[in-house]
Amino acid sequence: MFDAKLRPLIDPPLNAAGRWLAKIGIGANAITLAGIVLGIGAGIAAARADFDLALLLILANRLLDGLDGAVARATRLTDFGGYLDIVGDFTFYAAVPLGFGLTAQANQLAALVLLASFILTGISFLAFATIAAKRGLESQAHGRKSFFYNTGLAEGTETIIVFTVMALLPQHFAALAFGYAGLCLLTVLQRTLIAWQTFDG
Repeated sequence: MFDAKLRPLIDPPLNAAGRWLAKIGIGANAITLAGIVLGIGAGIAAARADFDLALLLILANRLLDGLDGAVARATRLTDFGGYLDIVGDFTFYAAVPLGFGLTAQANQLAALVLLASFILTGISFLAFATIAAKRGLESQAHGRKSFFYNTGLAEGTETIIVFTVMALLPQHFAALAFGYAGLCLLTVLQRTLIAWQTFDG
C-alpha cells in the first residue's frame, strides 16, 4: 500500500549506495544471499526469544533487500537476480513468523495462520506477475524490477512495520499476526479483482 509512495524518498539514497557498492565490486546477488542469511537469523533469534537481535536482523535484512536492487540497477538487472530476490523475500516472510511461533505454544496458531496468508499473497503476487509478463504488461510504480510488481494493501513496508512491532511487543504477537493475516487476505481479494479486470475485462 505504501511501497510505491515511499519509492521517491528511499530510492535516491539507496541508488547512491548501490552505485558505490557496485563500484567497489560487491554484486547484487551476494547482497541478496547475505540478506537471506540475516532473514533466517531473525527467525532463529525470535525462536530463542532474543527479540532485540531479531529486530536488528529484520531491519538489516530489509536494508540489504533494498540495496541488492540498487546495485543491480547500477550494473544490470538479471532474471536470476530477480528470481533470487523474490526467493529471499519469501524466505524472510517464512522465517520470522516461524521463529515467533516456536517461541511459545500460545503463538503457534497465529503463526500458522500468518504463514498461510503469506503463501496466498505470494501466490497471488507471482501468478499476476506471470500472466502480466505473458501479456507484455509493465509497471515501474515500485521502481525498475525484473518482473511485474502488482500493488496491494499488504506489501513490503507494511510487513516491515508489523514485524518491527512484533519484535518490540512480542507479548502481542498473536493479535498482530491474526490482524495482519486478515490484511493479507484482503490483499489477495484485491489482487484477484484487479486480475479479473486486467486479464478478463
